Amino acid sequence: MSPSPPGAGPPGMSPSPRDVPVPCLSAGPPGVSPSPPKPRSPRGVPFPPQAPVPPGCPLPPAMFPSPVSAPVPPGCPLPPAKRRSPGCPPPSAGSPPSAGPPGCVRPPSPGADGPATAGAGLEVRSAGLRRRLPPGWTEALPSETHLVLRGPAAARAWPRAAALRGALRGAAAWSRALPPPGPRRPPPLPLLPGGFATPRPPFFGALPGGVRARRLALGQEHVVALGAAGEVYAWGGGRHGQLGHGTLESELQPRLVEALAGVPMQAVAAGGWHSASVSETGDLYVWGWNESGQLALPSKALAEERAQDEDPGAADAELTPHQEQLAAEDTAFISIQAFPALLDLPQDLEVSKVSCGSRHTAIITRGGELYTWGWGKYGQLGHKDNASSDQPRRIEYLVAEGLRAEEVVCGPWTTYICVLEP
Repeated sequence: MSPSPPGAGPPGMSPSPRDVPVPCLSAGPPGVSPSPPKPRSPRGVPFPPQAPVPPGCPLPPAMFPSPVSAPVPPGCPLPPAKRRSPGCPPPSAGSPPSAGPPGCVRPPSPGADGPATAGAGLEVRSAGLRRRLPPGWTEALPSETHLVLRGPAAARAWPRAAALRGALRGAAAWSRALPPPGPRRPPPLPLLPGGFATPRPPFFGALPGGVRARRLALGQEHVVALGAAGEVYAWGGGRHGQLGHGTLESELQPRLVEALAGVPMQAVAAGGWHSASVSETGDLYVWGWNESGQLALPSKALAEERAQDEDPGAADAELTPHQEQLAAEDTAFISIQAFPALLDLPQDLEVSKVSCGSRHTAIITRGGELYTWGWGKYGQLGHKDNASSDQPRRIEYLVAEGLRAEEVVCGPWTTYICVLEP
């Protein structure tokens, strides 16, 4: 397992990179990477591989802080023939799944819509190793130690090492029978009938009968759920305000985020120690830890970094009391936002999708543009540098290439997207 990069989270809680099922493209960024180098995309897309990708979406560029991982979102809503990764040409008739330039890996084609179906071919990749999982598993929820797989009749967990060896036929570390599938597609992992899966022991958590969740996101220490009526629940660790209840206290059971009551939500996301939700009208709400600008609110740490970059000697110079007072009055820095805050986006953009990494955030607008912000040390923001930002910035590469973003999934220090060609 790769070591954690320094400063990835609060003291003593740095998440480590995960080995995850990646059925699509791997594209490594220039420069430093939090895990062993992977093949780079022929076009040099600045997104390292790390997190689960919607099955059937050949993506460049992401999710989630271990020890708890977030699920792969439902697949792209358009035929696979229209999806591609920047730099990877469409597969030609009769070409093998892996045909294409170095770094472009294609799985067998899934159905035209939704998650990969049985036999579509999920893979586990770790430190240069690749292992195709047995057919029949439709969804995967990974962590650095275990892998939870969902099939038509059961959900099961195996140690990561067993998945890499292909030894999934023996006794599983955990198993839960599932009812026969109905006419409607079930909610995506980590939701399961009666509760939710976690990719580490005890592997399952029950939901109270009064909570009817249609989406659920797992953070480093907390859980955020989207209710059937668009209400938001949050519970777990709260010492960085990530629950949105206005305190830094933990909650053992799902608790309604009262600040969002009356504002129906369509999506939720949980990062390392921050959370986000998108309303049905396209507004973005954020709360939790803002050390690296992951809430797109003024970050003192980033302001100090920018000042030092502009004037390397400024870090050693002491401010006079008057200068300190002016600096304090000039900017109201936010380290923890314990209540949901409505984020003012450039040009009053409306948001359709949101995903949170360990300390960065990505959104897709209703116009198909991708914006990212937060910690950028490993190129996870996709702006052709490793700078962090507390301001939303558009991914200009996609605009220049005429690509429309359809799905986004953030990993601890990575970002995956599914794009649509014009």
